[in-house]
Amino acid sequence: MAAIVTLIVTFAFSMLITRIASVALTLTGLSQEVARFQARSAFSGVGFTTSESESVINHPVRRKIIGSLMLWGNLGIAAMVASTISSFATMPATSSALISRLFVLTGGLSFVWVLGSSRIIDRGLSRIIEWSLLRWTKLDVRDYVSLLHLSEGYVVLELQLKRGDWVVDKSLMDSRLSLEGVLVLGIQRANGVYIGSPNGTTYLRKGDVLSIYGPIERLEELDLRRNDSSGDRAHRIAVAVHYEQMTETLRLDGNGLHDRPTKNRDNRSQDNSDFREAS
Repeated sequence: MAAIVTLIVTFAFSMLITRIASVALTLTGLSQEVARFQARSAFSGVGFTTSESESVINHPVRRKIIGSLMLWGNLGIAAMVASTISSFATMPATSSALISRLFVLTGGLSFVWVLGSSRIIDRGLSRIIEWSLLRWTKLDVRDYVSLLHLSEGYVVLELQLKRGDWVVDKSLMDSRLSLEGVLVLGIQRANGVYIGSPNGTTYLRKGDVLSIYGPIERLEELDLRRNDSSGDRAHRIAVAVHYEQMTETLRLDGNGLHDRPTKNRDNRSQDNSDFREAS
């Protein structure tokens, strides 16, 4: 009988582990349904090649959760198999004993399953698990790789400014990096001051470390751009290229350029004329 109790406790413990893992995956940005499916798949050792699985593998925090879950799953399944064999291997050779143990086993597993399937218990347990994970762990609450579409040619890089770099001693407004499709997310000053979400009046200085987001080829070119006529020409070309890309994107999206403000159209016309002049 002790082996049957061990089996029931192991089954309950396994359900608790998958619940904790599914809540943890939810905190990283997965939907509740997808998180539960991935948690159960990993725990049971069943692999599915889906886009959700790829998003789990490509995310470092999710990958750690799934890896731990696979380890616990191997231990849990092995323990349940061993307990089941032990339950019936040591059983007296009578039909009444067999029926008794089957009744206890079925009843215990059914009780745990019903308890685990209760919506009231599910909500309460999920809240406790979520609070505990946020309180005692350092889970990344969102999948920034997916949110920023970093797998589609866009990256976030740190760019340290040196003397002679094209953007040094310019404000963000004067550099017009946004017209190239480049966004400055933050600035780490040489004196240790950090500027998050800088505005157009923020000046860029030698020694600053910029956190920038944009197409990787544009960021690499910007890192090599010098503060001279060639740098100005490279900027005008980058603006024109980004304008053409945005025009194509708007066309595919079904939105007309006539909906854009007149001022922006004037700026684009100027950018294109600059591009033609530079060419």
